[in-house]
Amino acid sequence: MTPASANEPSILIVQSMNPISFTCIVIGVLLNACAQLLLKAGVNAVGHFDMTPANILPVGFRIATQWPIIGGLACYVVSVVVWIVGLSRVDVSVAYPMLSLGYVVNAFAAWYLFGEVLSVQRLIGIGIILVGVAVLARG
Repeated sequence: MTPASANEPSILIVQSMNPISFTCIVIGVLLNACAQLLLKAGVNAVGHFDMTPANILPVGFRIATQWPIIGGLACYVVSVVVWIVGLSRVDVSVAYPMLSLGYVVNAFAAWYLFGEVLSVQRLIGIGIILVGVAVLARG
C-alpha cells in the first residue's frame, strides 16, 4: 500500500500484480539469476585464488577481463533498471519476496551447468520458497 499522493495523506492504494508488472519483476529476477551464473562461470575460468597485496592487481585484472564476468555485471545493470520499473508498479512487500525465485532458478541451473549438488534438503527448501512466493503473490 502506498499513499495516493502527497495531497491525500490518508488514502491508500493497493498496487496489484498485473501481467506487465509480473513480467517486469520476473525479468528482473531472471536477469539477476543469470548474472550470478555468469559470475560463477567467470570465476570458474579463473580458478581458486587468494587475494594478497602481491596479487590483487593481476588477479583483479584477470577477473575483470573475463567475458562471463563482464556479461554478469551487464545483466546486473539491466536487472536493476527492469527492477526499478517493476517497483514503480508493485508494492515492494510483494516484489521483494519474488527475488527468492532467483535461488530456485540458480539451484537448478547450477546443478545443470556446474554439477552442483541438489540434495533432498535443498529441494525441500526450494519447495518451501515456491509455496511462500505463491502465498505472497496472491496476498
